[in-house]
Amino acid sequence: MAKIDDKTTHFGFETVPEDQKAGRVQGVFSSVASKYDIMNDVMSVGIHRIWKEAMMDWLAPRPGQRLLDVAGGTGDISFKFLGRAGEGFATVLDLTEPMLVEGRKRAEAEDRAANLDWVVGDAMALPFEDNTFDVYTISFGIRNVTRPQEALNEAYRVLRPGGRLMVLEFSQIPNDMMQKAYDLYSFNVIPRMGQMIAGDRDSYQYLVESIRNFPDQETFLEMVREAGFGNAKYRNLSMGIAALHSGWKL
Repeated sequence: MAKIDDKTTHFGFETVPEDQKAGRVQGVFSSVASKYDIMNDVMSVGIHRIWKEAMMDWLAPRPGQRLLDVAGGTGDISFKFLGRAGEGFATVLDLTEPMLVEGRKRAEAEDRAANLDWVVGDAMALPFEDNTFDVYTISFGIRNVTRPQEALNEAYRVLRPGGRLMVLEFSQIPNDMMQKAYDLYSFNVIPRMGQMIAGDRDSYQYLVESIRNFPDQETFLEMVREAGFGNAKYRNLSMGIAALHSGWKL
């Protein structure tokens, strides 16, 4: 991953001032909000659903837990969490309001509105008090955060003692030939799908590029530990195309 100075960051393969990234990410997800869930299915051939179920298996939600789902978008993780827990409450936080609007529609359709709250907010400056939540999740979102370490620090702050962090994110395949094959698919097919289905090639070009700029599994594991989390571990999914990172506020 290329080094950047303290005042710039990555937006895909482009280096931009830090204070511009959030707005540009917001633009990407505002553009694709109405087609986001469909595109997830198409891009991953439905495999993202298996990854999210693996996330729930490891997380093992319990009745009555309070979840903060950061970069939660349309609420997919929150719906799965509540379904597994049986009862509980989930707060979905996202920088992009159109994504939350789509999630609210689904919550109303599935009669889950009473168990969900939708908040526009920044992962690096969460609008919640210390020691508030039992579980913190972020799924395919932390690579879009301007300073991921600050997001992890905030996760630690808002979790109660004994609380659990779980991050699902695209990662790096520990095999050069397989990584090259995956890159060929990502860079040549996904932006075209974005154009065909969502009418937006550029946003999906950014999403592919952002994956390649994200730290590998071991580097990100050290970031989780640096935030203060104990018993930090990761599991590769689909040979490392994605990875789950887990940590506890001990």
